[in-house]
Amino acid sequence: MKPVMHQVWQKVFQRLPRTSLLPRRNHSGCAEHATAPGSSNPRQIKPSLLVSRIYQPSNLRDVGLESRLPGEMTCRSQKLMQQAGLIHPSSSGCYYCLPATVRSMEKLVRVIDQEMQDIGGQKLDMPSLCSADLWKTSGRWDLMGKELFRLKDRHGADYCLGPTHEEVVTTLVAHQSTLSHRQLPLLLYQITRKFRDEPNPKFGLLRGREFYMKDMYSFDVSEEAAYQTYESVCQAYHRVFTRLGLRCHQVQADTGNIGGKLSHEFQLPADIGEDRLLVCGSCSFSANVETMPSGRTDCPLCKTGTLVECKGIEVGHTFYLGKKYSDVFNANFITAQAKPMVAEMGCFGLGVTRILAAAIEVMSTDESIRWPGLLAPYQVCVLPPKKGSKAGEASGLATELFHTLGETLPNLRGEVILDDRTQMTIGKRMKDASRLGHPYVVVVGQSALEATPRFEVTCQQTNETMFLSTDGLLDLLGRVETV
Repeated sequence: MKPVMHQVWQKVFQRLPRTSLLPRRNHSGCAEHATAPGSSNPRQIKPSLLVSRIYQPSNLRDVGLESRLPGEMTCRSQKLMQQAGLIHPSSSGCYYCLPATVRSMEKLVRVIDQEMQDIGGQKLDMPSLCSADLWKTSGRWDLMGKELFRLKDRHGADYCLGPTHEEVVTTLVAHQSTLSHRQLPLLLYQITRKFRDEPNPKFGLLRGREFYMKDMYSFDVSEEAAYQTYESVCQAYHRVFTRLGLRCHQVQADTGNIGGKLSHEFQLPADIGEDRLLVCGSCSFSANVETMPSGRTDCPLCKTGTLVECKGIEVGHTFYLGKKYSDVFNANFITAQAKPMVAEMGCFGLGVTRILAAAIEVMSTDESIRWPGLLAPYQVCVLPPKKGSKAGEASGLATELFHTLGETLPNLRGEVILDDRTQMTIGKRMKDASRLGHPYVVVVGQSALEATPRFEVTCQQTNETMFLSTDGLLDLLGRVETV
């Protein structure tokens, strides 16, 4: 691969004119589409890949000055995300998710989709507006209390905005009267908005009234099969968090108002966590303090370890439901003996927006966002020299580098942005790139004009800075994992 790359870059630099290929600015100060002059087939840069054109109303100069920003700053992730223009408060517990955040969430959704579908999950979409009749049938209309958003239509019929969909999905499966045992286990899931009337919304996306969640529902032929499915989903959850580089504990938990026979939470240790956990240092046992006798410090699993208390952010929850809902709604399947039997169920949630915010909370510094590598909105930010500086002649190389990275490396298509704000110094733009957490920042400066071009590359995750040749840069970035 290296000889081929060397030939590509020889041709690139031979044909480069010593003129700036950066996007020109019109009278309003906005960047125009950049093209390669003298080309019969101009190569345009999408506006969404130019820093000056990304809709991200940030306050990066106000890090630490929370009073200038709307909304009460209660944790690191909320402060950083609002300052960076990733989210903006709308009303209590509700936020605008701005373009960079949506890109990150879409990547997280792809990771979740891959792992859920690898274990047989089938994706669907269910109504957020749920009939009260279903919730009254299950008994949860009254049990949920004030957390349930309730409303009436023009005919006086009662509805709620779904915080979870056990009733809805079980009714769907019950309508299929010919469901065969050969079709089980059946795993149906969705990733959609959920609504919960939180009494005290706080911590930005960590505890809101409207949020994105992945909820999966399983239907099995027996209790034994249902436990196997339960374990399969838990393992898939561990793979999700491992891919994101997040250390989560699977803790013994209470079943709460969802009910069932067995429950685990997936907790991300964090100082601002609202759950208190007991974790054994000698084995894999961990539990929410709600499920343990008060004051217990010895581990019930290994018998030798000591339970240590810490705080955690709940980012996932699994339940073995048994027949709690399938019995009520007659969700049956046809056995091998051609007889109807009630299905065994499980339900499994992942908080999409919460995982995103929790990852920023535990991985970032007080001044700079750090993303799980797979979830960064953009993987690479290319910085051309300041306009009018001694290195100004390298501007064309920066634009050509931008194009080459996206065209030569398939993993970086749509993942490279060009910071075209050349009225600003390299230093200021470097600081912005660090605060926004772009994993790789490539500075095209004076050394790029040498006979053997060299680029200053900063890896944000390790704070390491390297000076790489073109082949070295392509080799490094060619190994970046994307989703």
